[in-house]
Amino acid sequence: MSKLYLVPTPIGNLEDITLRALRILKESDIILAEDTRKTRILLKKYNISSRLISHHKFNEHRTARDIADRIKNGEQITLVSDAGTPSISDPGYLLVKTCIDLEIPVECLPGPTALIPALVNSGFPSDTFCFEGFLPHKKGRKTRITRLAAEERTIILYESPHRLLKTLTELSESLGPERACSVSRELTKVHEETIRGTITEVIKYFSRKPLRGEFVIVIAPR
Repeated sequence: MSKLYLVPTPIGNLEDITLRALRILKESDIILAEDTRKTRILLKKYNISSRLISHHKFNEHRTARDIADRIKNGEQITLVSDAGTPSISDPGYLLVKTCIDLEIPVECLPGPTALIPALVNSGFPSDTFCFEGFLPHKKGRKTRITRLAAEERTIILYESPHRLLKTLTELSESLGPERACSVSRELTKVHEETIRGTITEVIKYFSRKPLRGEFVIVIAPR
């Protein structure tokens, strides 16, 4: 029986991919991609011609079983996300669970993910931490933020440009404006930067400039 491979892809710099990941991608019969346009850029750079199929949160519920059946029939299928490790704030969980339930081997390669560089760059304790991914947009958001106020580990969040200031303001209200935090933007890319300070200071910094790229918020332990 073949297996499902999960291959992390670079979060910015296309050189941040392992030799093994490139081999698996080349050997794959099918590569499942969140956005085939973005994945095609990576494949073109490394002359990989494997077939691309779109696999995202809007179709994974109806396609997971079909994909699992194709693996059982001998096809080598690899799942990638737009950037980073599949299933980490990206599609992947459902397909992995389906394969496990059907006793299909699953193998995840080590590789890029934005939360670890942001955590290390922050200078906060990294021996234990809490990763929350993206906060809910509406339902459950206030409850989640209130719960974080009691968290004694370093907290890591993902956030989009248009919600960054709102999230930082809500964190300031719940955790306190003087809580130390670190915000990393565009990790591994040309305009990468990490801003450290109190939540108030970081809000002031990002209030003065256009917000572009992907953000990782790291909050110091209580």
